[in-house]
Parts: sequence; structure tokens; C-alpha cells
Amino acid sequence: MKLIIRLVANAVALAVASWLLAGITLQGSTTGRRILTLLVVAAIFGIVNAIVKPVVKTLSCLFVFLTLGLFLVVINAAMLLLTSWITGKLDVQFHVDGFWSAVWGSIIISVVGVVVNALLRDKEDAH
Repeated sequence: MKLIIRLVANAVALAVASWLLAGITLQGSTTGRRILTLLVVAAIFGIVNAIVKPVVKTLSCLFVFLTLGLFLVVINAAMLLLTSWITGKLDVQFHVDGFWSAVWGSIIISVVGVVVNALLRDKEDAH
């Protein structure tokens, strides 16, 4: 159940980022197709964050420490760009145009993800 909640939270966060930023595009001919694309991208994003991100954070821990954690924004942007690259190779209709779009997108995704997870967690704890 937690996996599904994370998948939905990532999908919502990615949808908000693509809606707010012109540099993040999500295409699909129908609403159902866009939702399916969002779920696929959210799954890929989750896998990238679960496998690649811990390695990158470990290797760059000195930079994270020296920048008081601000380098984590760069790492998150890199994970979003990697997700965009992977989806491009898999012919999924999701693209991030450059570093700054990835930086702003990663900030939006982080904030929306925290809010959605908090809302979903509260409902789950109430039962």
C-alpha cells in the first residue's frame, strides 16, 4: 500500500511541476494517456530515487556538507534529468528542458510530494 501511495504522490507532484513549468513537458493525446504516462514516469522517478540517488548522495556528501544541504537541490535536479533521459529512451512522452527547469521542477516536486504524502498519511493513520 505504501508503494502505491508513493507512486500516486510522485505522479501528482510530477503533474503539478509539468503544469507550472514550461520546461517540463508531459504529452498524451487523451487524459487517460497522460495519466498513464504520469504513472510510468513516477515509477521510473521512484526507481531512480531509490537506486541512483543514495549512491550520488554518498559520493557527494562533502559538497552537501559544505553547502549546508543546498547541493541536495542539484542532486534532485540531476535525478529529474536522469528520469527525463530514461523516459526519452523508453519513448515515454515526458521531457525536462535543461538544468534550471530541473532545479525548479525538483523543488516543486519535493514540496508537492511532502504535502501529498502528509495528506495521504493522515488518512491512512486515521483508520
